[in-house]
Amino acid sequence: MIAPWLLAALLATIFAAVALAFARVLRGPTQSDRVVALDVVFAGGIALCVVAALASARTVYLDVALGLALVGFVGTLGWARLVQRSPRDTGERQ
Repeated sequence: MIAPWLLAALLATIFAAVALAFARVLRGPTQSDRVVALDVVFAGGIALCVVAALASARTVYLDVALGLALVGFVGTLGWARLVQRSPRDTGERQ
């Protein structure tokens, strides 16, 4: 059994990372930044599933984490391919 204070610390850290990554998804500035931030959001979701599995001692949450990892990987890969094929912006940003 994992200590309750450790679960609270894990949850706080994961939520902070997901909030910061979600802000980066919304703000940009480039599509590449958004792709990486989306991957961090998916990693946070996977970590939340693992924490739920630890807290409840049920392995069904690990199956959910595995499915989320697969969906996140395919989504990130697809978005990265879309960014790669899009025309590049040659102007400098200030």
